[in-house]
Amino acid sequence: MPNKSTDPVFQLIKSLTRSEKRHFRLFTDRPGAGEGLKFLQLFDALDALDAYDEDRIVAQVPALKRAQLANLKANLYRQLLGSLRVYHAGQNPDIQLHEQLDYARVLYNKGFYQQSLRMLEKTKLAAQQAELPHVALLALDFEKLIESQYITRSLGDRAETLATEALDTVTHLARMHELSNAALRLYGFYLKTGHARNQAHHEQITAFFQANMPASVAPDSTFFERLYFYQAHVWYHTLNQDFRACYRYAQKWVDLFEEAPHLKDTQAMLYIKGLHNLLASLFNLLYYSKFMEVLQQLEDFAANQTRRASPNTETLLFQYIYTNRINVYFLEARFTEGLAIVPELLENLALHRSQLDLHRTLVFYYKIASLYFGSGQFRKAIEYLNLIIDQKDLSLREDLQCFARILNLVAHYEAGDDASLEYQVRSVYHFLGKMDDQQPMQVEIFRFLRRVGTIAPGQLKEEFSKLKDKMVVIAASPYDRRPFLYFDLISWLESKITNVPVQDVMRRKFLKMR
Repeated sequence: MPNKSTDPVFQLIKSLTRSEKRHFRLFTDRPGAGEGLKFLQLFDALDALDAYDEDRIVAQVPALKRAQLANLKANLYRQLLGSLRVYHAGQNPDIQLHEQLDYARVLYNKGFYQQSLRMLEKTKLAAQQAELPHVALLALDFEKLIESQYITRSLGDRAETLATEALDTVTHLARMHELSNAALRLYGFYLKTGHARNQAHHEQITAFFQANMPASVAPDSTFFERLYFYQAHVWYHTLNQDFRACYRYAQKWVDLFEEAPHLKDTQAMLYIKGLHNLLASLFNLLYYSKFMEVLQQLEDFAANQTRRASPNTETLLFQYIYTNRINVYFLEARFTEGLAIVPELLENLALHRSQLDLHRTLVFYYKIASLYFGSGQFRKAIEYLNLIIDQKDLSLREDLQCFARILNLVAHYEAGDDASLEYQVRSVYHFLGKMDDQQPMQVEIFRFLRRVGTIAPGQLKEEFSKLKDKMVVIAASPYDRRPFLYFDLISWLESKITNVPVQDVMRRKFLKMR
């Protein structure tokens, strides 16, 4: 039996706002809209449920037979989508433009060719201004159809003009898709493995990048061509841990929207993603002042009462604002204070669960675990790390899976859980062997933790110092430093050597940097 998480009609109804529900009732009240009382009774019954239950639906709507339910739900789903399409048309230029194309088709079918052409010309110009070339091409194709089949007294040099416009639009569309494909595939590489693991991995990514990306953006490039060009560079440099170059292209991405502010509303998700990637590069560069400036820019956009809101943008704003608020605590090394954000974060995670992908949720769990670890609450850190480790899908963010296990090892050691430490070491070593991702930092931790029980208490500081010296050398390597992006092991070792909490060690470093 379908449930709350799988029944599409129930999910859609539960997502409706009060004004969307009111609009739906008006929409279905129009002549010929549906199946009268049954139709709205099914809507009301579903709206009243907390969880999908067919038995309760049939009981609440006596006139409805169970055999009719599937067909009635399918019709209700179509009517809901139709109502939402009309309701949100004003906030979506592409919906409005497709509607204009439909009107042009109606006029064409009625034989009003000049009226249809005038509407297509307006639609085409509006699509070009909204940076929607695929819609402009549809209008152009329709214009060519009318001009080629009927004498409209407008032909003249119109044939050449339309042909040139169409070829130019197709050229821009082709470039746009080539660049967006490259950007998407580079992002896919990042989701799969995270940062480049070694020289061979770097060369593989670079070979793909060079084969699929032009050396520079064309002078006549459209907004989206430049956007996808910058996106691809952001992901390429993120993969290769070149965060300065990543910062440069993420800033270009955001600057595009500053040059075309009207697109911040219609392409809000891409603007928000640009700000987030800029923040990510600043975080990795430890560029605190600029990071705080851009975070304020993101917060201001979220607080703007005149911007267009949608579940998509609200979910993105939630995940990016909370991610970067936590990153502020990391930068400032205020882990204990950062724990205050965890309850509201978990509440919002539950609220946005249906919109959030697993990858984002796992990243939040890792950040929560890191807050607990930094504040010295190691068993709570283990609790959240296990939420990552227990995931069955190991194809997603292999790097996050690996480093969650490394931090889990250290948390078990700090928690004094010696009984399971040896088992944990073997388990993690086996896992990383399957992932083919054993790095020098991990190997040295294994060696240390495997023999830590045999080290005399008076020799521990000396052993921690030796391990720290090795880690400093490893962290200097371009590819071997990747694990240190996830866990500041060197600061942890310094805390063990000086008997000072790791939070205090990192806080001193931050203040010195400032």
